[in-house]
Amino acid sequence: MKSNKWLFLQLLTVILVIIMTNNVNAQSSGYHVAQTFHIASSGGWDYISVGPGNNRLYVSHGMQVNVLNETTGDSVGVIPNTGGVHGIAFVPSLGKGYTSNGRLNNITVFDLKTNNVLGQIATGQNPDAIMYDEFSKMIITCNGRSNDLSIVDPTTEKVVATIPVGGKPETAVSNNAGKLFVNIEDKNEIISVNLKTNAVENRWPIAPAEGPTGLAIDLSTNRLYAGCDKKLVVMNALDGKVVTTVPIADGCDGVAFDNSTKNIFASCGEGKLTIIHEASPDKYDVADNVATKRSARTIAIDEKTHTIFLPAAEFDAPTEAGKRPPMKPGTFQVLVVKK
Repeated sequence: MKSNKWLFLQLLTVILVIIMTNNVNAQSSGYHVAQTFHIASSGGWDYISVGPGNNRLYVSHGMQVNVLNETTGDSVGVIPNTGGVHGIAFVPSLGKGYTSNGRLNNITVFDLKTNNVLGQIATGQNPDAIMYDEFSKMIITCNGRSNDLSIVDPTTEKVVATIPVGGKPETAVSNNAGKLFVNIEDKNEIISVNLKTNAVENRWPIAPAEGPTGLAIDLSTNRLYAGCDKKLVVMNALDGKVVTTVPIADGCDGVAFDNSTKNIFASCGEGKLTIIHEASPDKYDVADNVATKRSARTIAIDEKTHTIFLPAAEFDAPTEAGKRPPMKPGTFQVLVVKK
């Protein structure tokens, strides 16, 4: 009997150690939801962007972009009439910002100091993600319905090239040396684009993952991070080889990378922020799954403060199977995640 009791106590000790270890690992990053910024206006949302050193947060929302004080969440302006707005990009040297307006098939140009609208630029159909490439000095939109990229010269505010990509372009990142990498969501691949010739050079499959959405890059290691269905794909940006896949939560639509901490953040609509640490170019460890809010699927990071911003809202119960439930009016918010 003593032997059995001793074995039972040993087993109980092992179980308790495992439970305590798992709890420590789950909280190892120290990140948590520290603040919530509430936005009263109505409508859905997509991307969120941290402004270029002006302590402003730009939040796509319905038919406008809400501009908030990044520290307090106070409203400091609105960019109006941006129907179906998806993303926001900036050219600090020109003092201008740019929104991709999916329903209007155009870009709105606005003044970074005053938020005044300066004009519109026609693009391809349903411009989704938008970015500024420092190497080519061009604004680039990923056009979901026309399956192409619009290359826009911000100095002339004209489309100078249209690049067919053979599928739905979701997100793009640059290596700041003439190469653009784009998630093609419906083809389960990442393409590389030569911005000197404005042509697709490579098509790289992301198998065994599917549905790439969010995308980030580590320029120092030439690693791409693509958020997919419950997986983060790590890809070598030089040859397109999949280095590894890392498990993440479900419903990812955004990925961010903090260059100084080497942390990768995958925002997942099931209500978790998966944090992955880059231990080396070929080794990645899940550091945490921070509880956020269901629908918090897109992301922006302020690398100066290491703060994460996640738009979200509350929803009613589904009224029809297979369809997104209606959003509760007045519940739109931005979650502020930090240590």
